[in-house]
Amino acid sequence: MIADVKKTTEQKMQRSLEALKTDLTKVRTGRAHTGILDHVTVDYYGNPTPINQVAGLSLLDARTIGVMPFEKKMAAAIEKAIRDSDLGLNPASMGDVVRVPMPALTEERRKDLIKVVRGEAENARVAVRNVRRDANDQLKKAVKDKAISEDDERRAQDDVQKLTDKYIAEIDKALQAKEADLMAV
Repeated sequence: MIADVKKTTEQKMQRSLEALKTDLTKVRTGRAHTGILDHVTVDYYGNPTPINQVAGLSLLDARTIGVMPFEKKMAAAIEKAIRDSDLGLNPASMGDVVRVPMPALTEERRKDLIKVVRGEAENARVAVRNVRRDANDQLKKAVKDKAISEDDERRAQDDVQKLTDKYIAEIDKALQAKEADLMAV
């Protein structure tokens, strides 16, 4: 019983951390990386399709992403989808390849992005704390149902708190790394 609660708690906390890391990759830094375009969808014969399913993504240089459509006639649709996304990018077609240059970040934009990143990290911390609360509620219910003793509950709650501290420290580490990445010129 206690082992199951700890295991599911750790899995949920791990998922919260992974979700944060995924969200942080979407926040743009000055350097190009293909993960920026992961959530862009292209109208492919009437169906919204992720860009990586209609084109090959590659880095042309440190500040430019190359998008090579699998079908030549999709280049215009891909260019439009990238331009219409909320990323603030301005793609340009160069023959078969759609070039997506990364504009340099201004100091003001960097600070705005840091606020966004801190908000994402706080949401992840809240998610981890909610998982802790749920686990503690399960343990209290088990004591009430006389499935475990109060001493076992206390030990298990200490373990859950240690897990919470560990994952919040991981979240803070990911946040610091992203902040340093954003402030690097």
